[in-house]
Amino acid sequence: MSVHHEGMYEAAVRYYIYHETMESIARYQGISRSSVSRLLAEARQTGLVRISLAAEIGSRSPNARALTEAFGVVVHLVMVGDSTPVATRLERVARRAASLLAESVHDGALIGAAWGVTMASTVRYLEHRPLRDSHVVQMNGGNNPQDTAAFYVGSILQPLGQAFDARVVHFPVPAFFDFRATKEAMWAERSVKAVIDFQQRLDIAIFGVGAIHGDVPSHVYSAGYLDPEDIAQLAAEGVVGDVNTVLLREDGSYADIELNARATGLTPEAMRHIPKRIGVVADPSRAAALLGALRAGTITDLVCDDATAHAVWERMAAKGG
Repeated sequence: MSVHHEGMYEAAVRYYIYHETMESIARYQGISRSSVSRLLAEARQTGLVRISLAAEIGSRSPNARALTEAFGVVVHLVMVGDSTPVATRLERVARRAASLLAESVHDGALIGAAWGVTMASTVRYLEHRPLRDSHVVQMNGGNNPQDTAAFYVGSILQPLGQAFDARVVHFPVPAFFDFRATKEAMWAERSVKAVIDFQQRLDIAIFGVGAIHGDVPSHVYSAGYLDPEDIAQLAAEGVVGDVNTVLLREDGSYADIELNARATGLTPEAMRHIPKRIGVVADPSRAAALLGALRAGTITDLVCDDATAHAVWERMAAKGG
């Protein structure tokens, strides 16, 4: 341990554990008060000191309790109010999701991540927390005809890896194959099987819930991943959204949806083997899609705003659960 790190550690222990003042620590270490302040700031930035808050009072709201009782999920509710602008709602929920992820990871963790509008916002609020021997694993293919190099996906995965000093494991396949037979052939390739092996051993996953029709457009439906004919077919099959680009109906069913035979994301069945699964939603208009994701068992920890939780509860109540 370096002399600088020892000084930072000692300052952090005295300040956060023994509640000494900065002036007292400065006198003990023979440095200025401003130097102590910088040491404490660095201790937070490097992850030596990790500050967390208790769950918000909103998590004990009637809507949160209803979702917990119905689906057995832990609800991390962000109180933002009905009149809150869309961008502000997304920012506050994304901040809470980033905090929850940082609280949940550990050395050696395999962290699964999907891509999308909500995840792009979430990674912006991750603070640096170094981990040892950890990996960030892409959970669904990301290439499409307009973005063959998957720059959008990389812009989400790379900040995740940097936040935790983790190696990023990319999944270099399309979000949807053109032909089912092509997917079946690719799944036999050793390079693809190596990524699938990582996916099958994930400790934690974080993802948004996409919706075909939402106030915040889902990237998979607005950025060329699906043709207009595909969208029309999904509507005919009753699809409301997706998790990891696996398409879902509001009742949680997905296995008989034709396009899912060409989708490359982890299915709800596969996801249920991941111990902690953080679903992040900040859009009341995605209530039907979120309800489908909950019914499919994709989520253990739900991070959402109060209006979204209420919208889901209203849909449940209207249809008898």
